[in-house]
Amino acid sequence: MRALISSVYLFLYAPIALVVLFSFNAGRSASEFTGFSTAWYGKALGNSFLVSALQNSLMIAFTSAVLAAVFGTMAALGMERLGPRTRALFDALLAAAIVVPGVVIGIATLVALVALFSFVNPALAILWPGERPPQLGLGYGSIIAAHGLFSMALVTMIVKARIAGLGRDIVEASSDLYATPLTTFRLIVLPQILPSILAGFLLAFTFSFDDFIIAFFVAGSKTTLPIYVFASIRRGVTPEINAIATMVLAASLALILSARLLMREKKSKSGE
Repeated sequence: MRALISSVYLFLYAPIALVVLFSFNAGRSASEFTGFSTAWYGKALGNSFLVSALQNSLMIAFTSAVLAAVFGTMAALGMERLGPRTRALFDALLAAAIVVPGVVIGIATLVALVALFSFVNPALAILWPGERPPQLGLGYGSIIAAHGLFSMALVTMIVKARIAGLGRDIVEASSDLYATPLTTFRLIVLPQILPSILAGFLLAFTFSFDDFIIAFFVAGSKTTLPIYVFASIRRGVTPEINAIATMVLAASLALILSARLLMREKKSKSGE
């Protein structure tokens, strides 16, 4: 059994280890290691197209993660006030949003946005007289909306689990002391759930930064880092691509570990 588990982990992580190894290859071959060098990292960071795609990914990931954290927290707080049956229904919908394949979400989002644009753009042309009325289209906004909606389900699940562990006694005690609902949330609830919100934010940022499938459908003419990597791979895999993948891997692992540490620290403080 131990050998089987070891084989599974080897199958999963050996290719990743090879990508990291060949990112330090001195030669141009992605399959033959000819010497150790960090030159490909410098070349990757000096690529203007890569830097532009990286800036797009960072901006999109940060914006969508902020929106997901805000609205996901609001959804989690609202769901706690629902009845058991209604809450179970929304829990199922949240789980479905996470389980549904990314290609289905990408296609569905694209169809919904195209239908929305076909309705809104003619109305804008009527309401905005002139030679060039504003037109909605695929781009930064569509990627942020798609990533934010999907990531909101993740944040809601994380924050809701933390709220469920708080109990109603401290909230009721605050109400008995004549605190307003806003004061109770600001001084009692928010400090307790803040680590979970930050953890959800980091996971949402990681998902948006790494996502290719959904962004590929709704990006339009904009290029994110995963889309740039995919386009580059079609011309052949080079150590520069391996260097990009290694840097993205390191950043993603750092964010995920930070989220885990935040959640573990909060659990240890609460004695769970």
